[in-house]
Amino acid sequence: MAPANNFFKAARPVMRQQLFGAQVRNAFRTSQLRAQFRESSKRWQSSSASAEDAQQSWFKRMWDSPIGLKTVHFWAPVMKWALVLAGVADFARPAEKLSLTQNGALTATGIIWTRWCLIIKPKNYLLAAVNFFLGAVGVVQCTRILLWQSAQKKNAGELVQDVKEEIKEDAKEAKAAVKA
Repeated sequence: MAPANNFFKAARPVMRQQLFGAQVRNAFRTSQLRAQFRESSKRWQSSSASAEDAQQSWFKRMWDSPIGLKTVHFWAPVMKWALVLAGVADFARPAEKLSLTQNGALTATGIIWTRWCLIIKPKNYLLAAVNFFLGAVGVVQCTRILLWQSAQKKNAGELVQDVKEEIKEDAKEAKAAVKA
């Protein structure tokens, strides 16, 4: 027969559960503990440093930001908008006066750097926006140039056909003049 000591060791968790389970249930039933859990936890409370940040002005936050007013991360995109505006102003120029090489370079720059601005740290959404629009303006200008070049090739083909027909007519007239 097994010693009684083994029986009591096996029964300890059951006894503990009955004793401590009642204590835990009673503890959660008390209003003091309930009130404690109803209050917001420390996890969601702000610290004094973030409270100071919330009270800072917009200018102060922009000045101290890693992409703020005193960094190249702010001024480079601001100045790059001049390229976008110049490209938009070129919409009024005739396509034959535009450079495919230059606009192709602006398109490639805009597309490549738009992606890169979203990879680097800190992410610079202002620079990504200006590069996106630079790429868009470049695509529009390249499309205009290529459509104009295509139209010129068609016009050149038609012009060659017209010249051939005129030469044939002149040849016929010359033959008729020689026979007469």
